[in-house]
Amino acid sequence: MTGSAPRGRGSSLEPLGRRESLRDRVRNALRAGIISGELAPGAVYSAPALGARFDVSPTPVREAMLDLVKEGLVVSVPNKGFRVTEVSERDLDDLASIRLLIEPPTVREAVPRIPPGELPALRELAQAIVDAAERGDLIGYIEADRVFHLTLLGHAGNRRLVDVVSELRSQTRLLGLIPLLESGRLGQSAAEHHALLDLVEAGDAEEAEAMTHRHIGHVRGLWAGGP
Repeated sequence: MTGSAPRGRGSSLEPLGRRESLRDRVRNALRAGIISGELAPGAVYSAPALGARFDVSPTPVREAMLDLVKEGLVVSVPNKGFRVTEVSERDLDDLASIRLLIEPPTVREAVPRIPPGELPALRELAQAIVDAAERGDLIGYIEADRVFHLTLLGHAGNRRLVDVVSELRSQTRLLGLIPLLESGRLGQSAAEHHALLDLVEAGDAEEAEAMTHRHIGHVRGLWAGGP
């Protein structure tokens, strides 16, 4: 089927990082839309329709979609647009298992390396997640969550690991976020990021590791619409 551009949840193209080009911002927003399910698995979307959604021309949308083809998130459909790829439950289980092996111990390593002067910036990123949840902006929520976690992991000092986690996160699907938003519980999940930073600020690396483990469990369970 051919999907129309999703509407109605206040998604935006507000830049979350420095020096983002329009193409980068469109790509990040489209990636977040795929992860959240606002761009439905198996649906085909045209660049003009998505351009109208984000109030940009079709050109940066088409360029961004070609980037997402390389990431395996969409496939090109000649003369129609781009089809969102589907991910199996087994794939989601495998992705979550790999993330559990990598992210919690990396957070533990990062905690003692985070300079106190960096905490306000991390707080700002955590608040962006809360703000997106309050707006009902799933695309903004996913993108803010991505930036927060990759920034936190980056303090461990392993750039290649951050790239691997970024790719794993891109392949994840969080179709349970829409029911969470509609039930009003997404704000509770958003607040976990400030709670994690409380542990970071206190220097409690072990508990920060444990909380990250629980957080990823939410991704595979409640957030992804699973048990």
